[in-house]
Amino acid sequence: MLTLKFLRENPDFVAERLAVRNMDAGPVIKKIVELDVRRRAAQTQSDALTAEQKKIAAGIGKLMQDGKKAEAEEIKKQAAQTKEKIKELNHEQESLEKELNDLLVTLPNIPYNLVVPGKGEEDNVLVREGGVVSELPADALPHWELAKKYDLIDFDLGVKLTGAGFPVYKGKGARLQMSLIQFFLDQNTRAGYKEIMPPIMVNEDSGYGTGQLPDKSDQMYHAGLDNYYMIPTAEVPLTNIYRDTILEQEELPVRMTAYTPCFRREAGSYGKDVRGLNRLHQFDKVEIVQLTHPENSYSVLDQMVKHVERLIQLLKLPYRILRLCGGDLSFTSAMTYDFEVYSAAQKRWLEVSSVSNFETFQSNRLKARFRGEGGKINLVHTLNGSALALPRIVAALLENNQTPDGIDMPEALHKYLHFSRI
Repeated sequence: MLTLKFLRENPDFVAERLAVRNMDAGPVIKKIVELDVRRRAAQTQSDALTAEQKKIAAGIGKLMQDGKKAEAEEIKKQAAQTKEKIKELNHEQESLEKELNDLLVTLPNIPYNLVVPGKGEEDNVLVREGGVVSELPADALPHWELAKKYDLIDFDLGVKLTGAGFPVYKGKGARLQMSLIQFFLDQNTRAGYKEIMPPIMVNEDSGYGTGQLPDKSDQMYHAGLDNYYMIPTAEVPLTNIYRDTILEQEELPVRMTAYTPCFRREAGSYGKDVRGLNRLHQFDKVEIVQLTHPENSYSVLDQMVKHVERLIQLLKLPYRILRLCGGDLSFTSAMTYDFEVYSAAQKRWLEVSSVSNFETFQSNRLKARFRGEGGKINLVHTLNGSALALPRIVAALLENNQTPDGIDMPEALHKYLHFSRI
């Protein structure tokens, strides 16, 4: 959430940058500023009356001591009126604050200055490419056919047990899943990330803190009886560890990694792009999260991008890195790099990771802060990235490495798999 102070002091700048997202935020910003003026006026009046009330109370005591009961009773009536006015002003403040907050949460994060205007993925900026695209024969199979041929993943059984988008991994398919998870975790911990095993259900405060709520409530699975949400990514519980926390500057950066199942309703998804592993309701992902000093967050973002790039290079997959335009940026992100790997059988690029800097957008909601120079309390910057999401990585590994005799696995996974070929 944008800070009210920054929005109040820079309304034109905020409107200009949000226009990069194709958003006309001017009317909302104007309304917020107007509400803030009224709220602060009510606060000032309430504070003045509260001070006056204290003086009146002291005066009543003095009159009673002097035996001037009639005067004291008259002033008591005045005090009662003042008390009622303070109550009305406090109620007005609460009402204005709620209206302010309800408007503030509708504003997305301000795009960083490197984010270009654009309507969608066609306007994203290609940063670089790597790897070699496999040359496959004309009869090469997509991963869902390979999974069936080698009995690796059973999509029909998943439908029987739960529904579409909940695959069942079997035999070497299950082994491949667990091997990738451990490989990613090992690489992440070697890079200085502390491994965490968080819950996979969170409360409403956690969903709000990282910005999934209320913006993406329709995409989350909700356990209504307990008001818990199945996590869409480990980012949610990991970042919320530091909700309502003040860190010492020396403790920064905080680096965390976690494997979790992830749950997304993916409402409105249909067609060929959702076939097989391309889009699931439940999938496995390893996440990296950092909380950093604001001065360092963009150099940290570059480090995280290089780390994820190395993971893909170790898996010998062709890839490209895109810097998202304003129209393709998530609600909470200030800048995002997407990683895509090439699917040689489907002949299309598949997104496997987003690495983002949220600056103070999440930490303002979370009240995740640090004590800096001179004891001043500041908001941290939060960043996260997939390192990596498994479904499309598995799809690309199966498709790109297929041969007439089986599917060759990259050398980096051999010690985890205990086999080199399916």
